[in-house]
Amino acid sequence: MTNRLDLYKCNICGNVVEVVLSGEGELVCCGENMEHLEIANHTGDEAVHKPVIEIKEDEKTVRVGMMPHVMENKHYIQFIEVISDDNKYVKRKYLTPEDKEAVLTFKCECKEGIKARELCNIHGLWAN
Repeated sequence: MTNRLDLYKCNICGNVVEVVLSGEGELVCCGENMEHLEIANHTGDEAVHKPVIEIKEDEKTVRVGMMPHVMENKHYIQFIEVISDDNKYVKRKYLTPEDKEAVLTFKCECKEGIKARELCNIHGLWAN
């Protein structure tokens, strides 16, 4: 069973998919079941990986880490995603090593709270 907004990765080709609608069955890529990405829990890496949400009136910003994360070809943030607590609002920004900073600025009139997550190409999925 897959759940809406779950992330899966192919460990052969590197494809990453997000579930749009929940369903039965397994997600398969390159002939093998895809890995369900779990939120990382690496002690010591939080300062550069855990998303930080800043709220200024109607504008919100998500920064990856309390200290800037490197953005190099070998090590970078692939995307930042914000999801409303009711899972009805999703905003995603794709990043490349050429981006100077891993940051997403957005406006949201969400009635509920928001959560953020990001995917590091080396250290996996992180959330606040």
